[in-house]
Amino acid sequence: MTHSNKNKEVFGELFLLESTMAENLYFGFAKEMPVIDYHNHLEPDVISNNQNFRSPTAIWLDGDHYKWRAMRNFGIDEQFISGNASDLEKFKKWAEVVPNTLRNPLFHWTHLELKNPFGIKEYLSPKNAEPVYSQMNASLQTSEFLPQSIIKNFKVEVLCTTDDPADDLAYHKILKDISFDTSVLPAFRPDAYINIINPGQYLSGIKKLEKVCGTEINSASDLLNALQSRINYFAENGAKVSDHGFEYFPDTTLWNQNLETEFSEFLKGNKSTFSNPEALCGYLLKELCKMYSEKHWVQQFHVGATRNNNSQMLKKIGINAGYDAIGEQYFAQKLSTLLDELNSSGQLTKTIIYNLNPIFNEVLVTLAGNFNEGGIKSKVQFGAAWWFLDQLDGMKKQMDTLSNIGLISTFVGMLTDSRSLLSFSRHDYFRRLLCNMFGSEIERGLLPNDEEWVGKIIQNICYHNTKNYFEF
Repeated sequence: MTHSNKNKEVFGELFLLESTMAENLYFGFAKEMPVIDYHNHLEPDVISNNQNFRSPTAIWLDGDHYKWRAMRNFGIDEQFISGNASDLEKFKKWAEVVPNTLRNPLFHWTHLELKNPFGIKEYLSPKNAEPVYSQMNASLQTSEFLPQSIIKNFKVEVLCTTDDPADDLAYHKILKDISFDTSVLPAFRPDAYINIINPGQYLSGIKKLEKVCGTEINSASDLLNALQSRINYFAENGAKVSDHGFEYFPDTTLWNQNLETEFSEFLKGNKSTFSNPEALCGYLLKELCKMYSEKHWVQQFHVGATRNNNSQMLKKIGINAGYDAIGEQYFAQKLSTLLDELNSSGQLTKTIIYNLNPIFNEVLVTLAGNFNEGGIKSKVQFGAAWWFLDQLDGMKKQMDTLSNIGLISTFVGMLTDSRSLLSFSRHDYFRRLLCNMFGSEIERGLLPNDEEWVGKIIQNICYHNTKNYFEF
């Protein structure tokens, strides 16, 4: 059977592998490597409770803003997306959309997720929506499709959830106590405590932090002490990672005594607003980065998004519902200032920068390269293609930029950044693309025709670099 004929299967064995060398690299070096998913939004209680999902819609469509956006684009009424329609009705509406997602990554992701773990090797459409739903539903009621079984199926060795500093990490503790084969580790995400977007919501979060810390927070130093205590707690429970998401990257040089006094009055309820949220965010971020350095954590910065653009839908269904976009604000100079200040004081820990606006790819790769020292491979990294760029073109551009200006051989590879257990299939998607890129350049004479040499670099990108960088 020729390569082209075999690829007529529904995303068959040779999917994305366009040359013999790509096949050899994938099957010989990448395919069987364990998965380390160092940033996702999985819910630790779902993993810990390990209960069967109620339906295919629950595991596949609920909360998936990628699919929600496509459904809205296709004119599906909101009741079948985030509304009160039945699970089967929502599934059937998604099946109407799928044949019209050609050239959108959702078409690939959908069928890769049907294939693994469900073993469904046909294209989803209204014609087969009900039998596919029934087959998925039957599988989901078995022990092989419990959350922990699904994670095991994808050969996940380590995964890091994204957790509020006030979280008690109870489910992480349970998972550690039961000796689940996959290490499920918390990651420290303090955005709600350093970004004032809505003053009332911010102060509610502070109250939650006060309760868990057993102390009043009446000043910036009180807040930092509380966050330090939570960093210590997270570290005691296995955390090795922090994470921040920014609509804009803050200026870390603006803080002063007047703002310190005003912030204290705001915390005490004597002022209804705070005049300079950027200065606060920049100051707290810099101090937190110093704490991360003490713990030898990896800090992650997600930059370049503009969130909750549709205010009407924000009121109706809340955040993370598919109403975010790529931002346009230039932030590299502010980021450079922070990295330089931390580096100058010996407090710059390992750092990954994820970029959502591709016009800044080259900017950020060159910026990251200014702070690589201390015997650590790519101490400051240009991270994997993120969110709207998490597709073949975006991933290729990210890796091409990293290859041209940095070292792709030291790249820590792919992550899901997802709320769905089925998204681990994206690691295979990434590995196939990676092997195809290297394989194509070998066959064109641009890289050495040496499978062992190149294959070792492939394995490092897929697994070993990640394990060593995060010290899992």
